[in-house]
Amino acid sequence: MVDWDDPELPISWQADLLGINRSSLYYKHVQPSPEEVAIKHQIDEIYTKHPFFGSRKINEILKNKGVNINRKRVQRHMREMGIQAIYPGPNLSKRNLQHRIYPYLLKGVTITRPNQVWSIDITYIRLYNSWMYLTAIIDWYSRYIISWELDQTLAIDFVLDAVQRAFTVGIPEIFNSDQGSHFNSPKYISLLKEHPSIQISMDSRGRALDNIMIERFWRSLKYEEVYLKDYGSPRAARSNIRDYMNLYNHERPHQSLDYQTPASIYFR
Repeated sequence: MVDWDDPELPISWQADLLGINRSSLYYKHVQPSPEEVAIKHQIDEIYTKHPFFGSRKINEILKNKGVNINRKRVQRHMREMGIQAIYPGPNLSKRNLQHRIYPYLLKGVTITRPNQVWSIDITYIRLYNSWMYLTAIIDWYSRYIISWELDQTLAIDFVLDAVQRAFTVGIPEIFNSDQGSHFNSPKYISLLKEHPSIQISMDSRGRALDNIMIERFWRSLKYEEVYLKDYGSPRAARSNIRDYMNLYNHERPHQSLDYQTPASIYFR
C-alpha cells in the first residue's frame, strides 16, 4: 500500500504508481444518495440517446416516467454531470468569457487524413452506486481514440493529462471541443497554444452534433460496454473501459471504415 502522506514520495509519483489521476488523491468522496444516483443514471441514458435534448425535454421525459423532479433540479444534475457547459465563477465577465470562444472550423471541411481533426469531450460514466467522468480524444478520419482519462471529479487535471498524452502520439491541424469551462480554461488553451500549428475550434452554442464523432463514440461505448455492466468500483470501471478502448481501436471493425479498425487506418 502506498502511503499518500509519505513526504519522500511526491503525489505525482504515487499517482503514476497507482495508475490513477493525481487529482483523485486529493478527492474525498461523499457517497451520493441512491435517489440521486438513479436520477443521474436516467439523465445519462436520455442524453446519450438524444444529445440535442435540453433540460426542459429531459425533465418532461423523467416526469412521464414517474420521477418527481422539477426542471431546476434537472439542470443542476446536468451541470454536475458535465452535460451542460460549466462556466467559471461570477468574477469572469461575459465580455472576457466571449474572448475565449473560438469559431467552429469544421463546417464544410472534408476530412481526408489522420491528424487533420481531433475532438475532445467529457462524458458521465455510471457506477453501481456512484459515477465517474471520462474524457477522450478522437481522430475524426480514423475514429481512433488517441488518449483518454477517467476520474472521480471534474477537476481539469484529467483533461490536461489526456491532451498531453495525445500529443505524444501526434499533433492535429484542428482541435475541436465544446464551449465548456474545461475547454475555455487558460490552462487548456495554453497547452494547445504550445503547438502553434494547431487551430482551435469550438462547437456553436447549443450544437451538440457539431462534435458528432465523439458523440457517436460515446453512444458506442455506453451501449456496448457501460450499460451492459454495473461497475462496482472506480477500479472496475477503469479496467473494463481500458479493455473496451483496446477492443474499439484494434479489434472492432468499423462500417464507415470499410470494416477496418480505427488503429489500422490511423497508423497505416
